[in-house]
Amino acid sequence: FVVRDPAMLSVMALAERVAKADASVLITGESGTGKEMVARHIHTASRRANGPFVALNCAAIPENLLESELFGHEKGAFSGAVARRIGKFESANGGTLLLDEISEMDLRLQSKLLRAIQEREIDRVGGTKPVRVDIRILATSNRDMMGEVKKGNFREDLFYRLNVLNVDLPSLRDRPADILPLADLFARRYARANGLPDRNFSDAAAKLLLSHDWPGNVRELENAMHRAVLLSSGVEIGPDAILIPSNNGQSAAAQKVAPAVQKVAEVANQVSRGIIGRTVADVERELILGTLDHCLGNRTHAANILGISIRTLRNKLKEYGEDGFDVPQPGELRGLAG
Repeated sequence: FVVRDPAMLSVMALAERVAKADASVLITGESGTGKEMVARHIHTASRRANGPFVALNCAAIPENLLESELFGHEKGAFSGAVARRIGKFESANGGTLLLDEISEMDLRLQSKLLRAIQEREIDRVGGTKPVRVDIRILATSNRDMMGEVKKGNFREDLFYRLNVLNVDLPSLRDRPADILPLADLFARRYARANGLPDRNFSDAAAKLLLSHDWPGNVRELENAMHRAVLLSSGVEIGPDAILIPSNNGQSAAAQKVAPAVQKVAEVANQVSRGIIGRTVADVERELILGTLDHCLGNRTHAANILGISIRTLRNKLKEYGEDGFDVPQPGELRGLAG
């Protein structure tokens, strides 16, 4: 862990204390704050450190498969169950089971989870007898769990069973002293992973990192540093390589491109004003004759540019010639036909 900010130091001190107990711990905080990392740290600092650490993301597994993932199943329990499968509870026996994003679990399964935690035994899907397990439960959530209880989305008794101890992680914007040390850690990690030299941050780059509020927290910072390492070419990592939204919602690179985009928009607006009030046939004829003139009368090239067949182009040109319009001939260079 890279921790410098007092807000995070106090959280890690709490995590160290709760690690020594064997009670369930609910780790809360915004997405990307490092909840799973803290869970692994609690396991490593616990009396179960020599046992397995098993993590299950409750939001990533379909509801109809989650029960089997948790408790396992017997052969023939359902279509496709061709052999016995050991679930996460049994896999974590003697160690720690992390239930990541527990708030996403369906209510019907929450009651079975509550029983498994209380009784320390599980029933495999299709099984005939309970299986004893010795595990410690850690759970994470990025939601207001009490709010989910009040809404009826999460069982109150399960919440209290999981929330014996609570570790609430601050967002990255609330621990600013950690931003630069973490950025340096990620930059060096990805530089070495990609065979690139280590680079320090320029003063302007450091200022940019500190000014951003990091809504995606540590995960967003890590991704930004990965990009910065790959985009940097000088002796330092400058602000141009750090592609993060600024206060006005644009990245530094986007701010540079903005004037050119504005110019293109102005030209497009002028073109659209020149079209308004004219018939489709007039605009089509001008486009075709102008493209043909650009191609020095070459029918094949003009048809490819226009995205039409050579036969269609020839029919159009014959029609325009019969109506008295000047049709460019092969090899001729003229002004725009009109």
